[in-house]
Parts: sequence; structure tokens; C-alpha cells
Amino acid sequence: MPPLPADPLPLAQALIRCRSVTPADDGALAVLERALAPLGFACHRLRFGEVENLFARRGGAGPHFCYAGHTDVVPPGPREAWTRDPFGAEVAEGVLYGRGACDMKGGIAAFVAGLSNFLAARPDHRGSISLLITGDEEGPARDGTARVLEWMAAHGHLPDMALVGEPTSRARPGDVIKVGRRGSLTAWIALRGIQGHSAYPQRADNPIHRLVRVLHRLTAEPLDSGTEFFEPSTLQVTGFDVGNAASNVIPGEARAMLNIRFNDRHTAEGLAAMLHAALRAEGARYEMRVECSGESFLTPPGPFVAALRRAVAAETGQEPVLDTGGGTSDARFIARHCPVAELGGVGATMHQADECVPVTELRALAGLYRRVLEEVLA
Repeated sequence: MPPLPADPLPLAQALIRCRSVTPADDGALAVLERALAPLGFACHRLRFGEVENLFARRGGAGPHFCYAGHTDVVPPGPREAWTRDPFGAEVAEGVLYGRGACDMKGGIAAFVAGLSNFLAARPDHRGSISLLITGDEEGPARDGTARVLEWMAAHGHLPDMALVGEPTSRARPGDVIKVGRRGSLTAWIALRGIQGHSAYPQRADNPIHRLVRVLHRLTAEPLDSGTEFFEPSTLQVTGFDVGNAASNVIPGEARAMLNIRFNDRHTAEGLAAMLHAALRAEGARYEMRVECSGESFLTPPGPFVAALRRAVAAETGQEPVLDTGGGTSDARFIARHCPVAELGGVGATMHQADECVPVTELRALAGLYRRVLEEVLA
């Protein structure tokens, strides 16, 4: 008689009961380590700064498949907004409730269950399997995946392909595979003028007028019309301030904050140069600080993406959509080293009060992950 399928529900509940609000761990990685060790994984706990991370690998041969995710969660918010304990992991009418049920402790549990079932059926599989699990995805993302990847590179553990288990599906597990993400650049601009009395503007230099013209120059035309896999890039003014409480004073400084979500037609360096050019065109005296949280990246159709598409089609009977929308994820760090895609559950309730996932969806996702492993390693 074949072994009974491993069920993701108990592990998901155990993980949710850990109050791992970023960057706290509260035992979540120990729970995961106890589930992986009996499956033959060598587990490495990696602490960088205040952040606990876990790298676990089974086997040493290629191809090396890595599953990446995070056990940290966002704060639950006011308790009265929840109808159930955010860390109680209660199941009611077939639905699992709790912070992280959707994003993404439920997904991690589904992968471990799918992995367990795969290993039971295919103990002789080729290659090796690893998990890169961080406690810093919902936080600054400085001491998590990026630092673990540095450790992996130094110790010969960089994968040949990676799957991030973020809840990227829309209506059912597997209907969307994210094969890229837009980049994100934020700019803080301080434009200098000359303070003066509003009745004597000829004696002042109004920085507001100059900054408004700069912002109009930047927003009047679209940055691009999109590419084959990406929607158009966008520039949004997200802040404007002069700190002026007097109606008859021309201020000496005006500040603005911008955020640009950009596709693969741009780089952060090129966009920063564009901002400088727009400011100089208005003769501005200014200071600008720019921060890029991640460049855009794309994993184009190839063997890895084809294997994921076959897995989804075989498990669900439907073809997935390849997508690059949304914000940034830790896939931006992994993309520097190997092909990476994102495939997880439905993200309808992530970061919300009463975050939840149907138990049937967790089990369906476990089946999908088993099928992915069969495609890439069997």
C-alpha cells in the first residue's frame, strides 16, 4: 500500500502559532527544522544581525532546486479587528485562520508536505533540493535572503533554479506564475530657493514654482509603453512638503518624494540620471538622495519556466499565466544567481485581519509542489 499523503495543515498550524512578527523568530525556524531533518536535510541556522535564517539541503548533486520563502510576518494590528486569535491557527468550516496562513507559512507547509510525498515516491530522484527560509522578508530585507545567498555562494550551495513560494495566484493555486518583477526606485529631492516676502517676489526665488515645473516635466509623458512581459513603468509623486506655516513668506526650500516602478527597459542608474537632468533643466539648486530596493528582472521562457508550466497544467488541467506585476519580492536577490520564478497560493487575504486560507487550497498547493519536483528532478 502506498504511503498516505503528508498533510500540510499540522505544520501550517505549528508555524502560525509562532509569533514571528518581523524580525522575531519565536521558534518558527525550529519547527521547520524538526520537519526537515527526518527527511534527510542538513540544516544550517544562519544569524545575521537580529535575523534568524535557515538553509537546509538534501543531497549534493546537480541539478540543485531551491525553494525560498519566509517565516516572518507583518504585525496583526488591533486585536479587535480579528474575529479569531491571530496566532491561534484555528480551523473553522474548513478554513485555517492566522497571521501567515496566506503569506506565507501556509505555503511553506504546503511545500514541505509536497516534498515529503515526492521523496516517498521518488527516493532515487536526481539532483538535490534545498530550502532558503528567511526571517527578514517583511522587514528591511538586509539580513535575510541576500545575506544567506552570500553564505551559499561561499559554501558552494548556489542553486541551478529557484522557486519563491509567495502567494502569487489570483483565484486558484497555480493560475499565475511570476517570471519577473519590476524594479523600485525612490528619490528624495530638496530644491533650494531664496526665502522672501510674498509681496516682493522679485527679491526671492520661489523653490515651489521651480519644483512644480520639475515634477510636471517628469510626469507629463509616460516613461515607456511597456515590454513583452512588463506593463509600463510608472513614476508617482508620493510626497511634497515646504514646511511653511506663513501665508506671506516664500519658503527657502521645497521637498518632494518620488517612487518609480520600472520594467526591463530601465535601470536605477539610468532613471537617476533622468531625474538629475530634469532638475538641471530648470536651473535648480538641489540635493537628491536615491535608493533602489531592487532592479527589474525577468526569467524568460526556457527549460525551468517550461517545467513549471507543465507541472501546473498536469496538476490543475489549466495553463498558467506568466506575469510580472506587483511589488518587489526576495526573488530580486535570487535572480542575480540563477533562474527564479514565483508560484504560491492565492494572496487574497495577505496582511489583512482574519488572514486565512482554505485547507483544501493548502492541500492542492502541496500537490502542485510535488508535481513541480517531479518535473524538475524526477
